[in-house]
Amino acid sequence: MDFLMRWGINALSIFIVANIVKGIEVSNTATVLVIALVLGIINAFLRPLIILITLPINILTLGALTFFINGALFYLVSKIVKGFVITGFWTAFWGYILFSIISFLLSLLIISV
Repeated sequence: MDFLMRWGINALSIFIVANIVKGIEVSNTATVLVIALVLGIINAFLRPLIILITLPINILTLGALTFFINGALFYLVSKIVKGFVITGFWTAFWGYILFSIISFLLSLLIISV
């Protein structure tokens, strides 16, 4: 149940971000669900490995490198999922930051109810 709730929150967050940020486009609702799934899988398996490999640099930058890693992974998802277009890295960077904020706020709203 927790997995489905997080998946739904992430899908809704991606839909909102795609409607707010110019340069991020999603073709349809089914694509939003696939994006949320692929992003969740990448964040669960690939992100920790990349964070571990870049740990010394991440420590030197006081964690700022993590923002760029997240943006790069968001951009990677756009290359994997057909129907999900991000025009450039900086669009992915700011889109992922907005996605994180919206996802956090939706989680607070839904879980606290």
